[in-house]
Amino acid sequence: MERLSVGNNLPPPGEVIEMYKQNNFQRMRLYGQNQDALQALRGTNIELMLGVPDEELQNIASSQDYANTWIRNNVQNYGDVKFRYIAVGNEIRPDGPYAQFLFSAMQNIQTAIYNAGLGRKNIKVSTPIYQAALAESYPPSKGSFTCSARWPTWIPKIFYAILDAFYSALEKANGGSLNIVVSETGWPFQGGQETSFEYASTYNSNLIRHVMGGTPKRPAGPIETYMFAMFNENEKNPDYEKNWGLFYPNKQPKYQIKFNEE
Repeated sequence: MERLSVGNNLPPPGEVIEMYKQNNFQRMRLYGQNQDALQALRGTNIELMLGVPDEELQNIASSQDYANTWIRNNVQNYGDVKFRYIAVGNEIRPDGPYAQFLFSAMQNIQTAIYNAGLGRKNIKVSTPIYQAALAESYPPSKGSFTCSARWPTWIPKIFYAILDAFYSALEKANGGSLNIVVSETGWPFQGGQETSFEYASTYNSNLIRHVMGGTPKRPAGPIETYMFAMFNENEKNPDYEKNWGLFYPNKQPKYQIKFNEE
């Protein structure tokens, strides 16, 4: 599951962590170094994907000391938090202003982890890929965006095609042994075309069932997947960006969904 804070009506981090425990959510994604959330995660068994904000990339890429400090303040100082991944940046566009800093920032974060004596914790460093970077290059990704495939009941066709497009790209870049983590996916329930509670519920329910297996190209699942998002983000724009939450701010679910499919 994912946790964002682009809203002014969200429950405090401690209450969110209790929600995770009650629902047996075992992994979380934070898009930035929220100290209150990190504090609340201490001593839990929740594994964390911690994000490095785009705005930090230039400083981290330019200075190993800066990267060391970032890891010390946000990872090393929380030794009883189960860090699983450090996600450097988020969907960096190849033609965008942060692209030139991404690789060096990833290298410096990896070095900083070892400098902090955390090498044995097996914290992996990666970056959430900008999907459109591959959409025009690999047929599986092209095929997933036909009009008939937009409906949430078509989740296997869309989801598998996109994943297999990335696997094809990895193979062509001599990275065929790597596994892909789906760092966010979901469906908004209002604010745009083809948005409704029914569609959101159908998409997310189908998602949970289908990630238990693999894709046609990589059939040996499950697929590690982070659902987007725990709560609405009422300070985002446009409207559909506000409405991806699975829960209301009072922590009640918006629709019935089984998070732990057998």
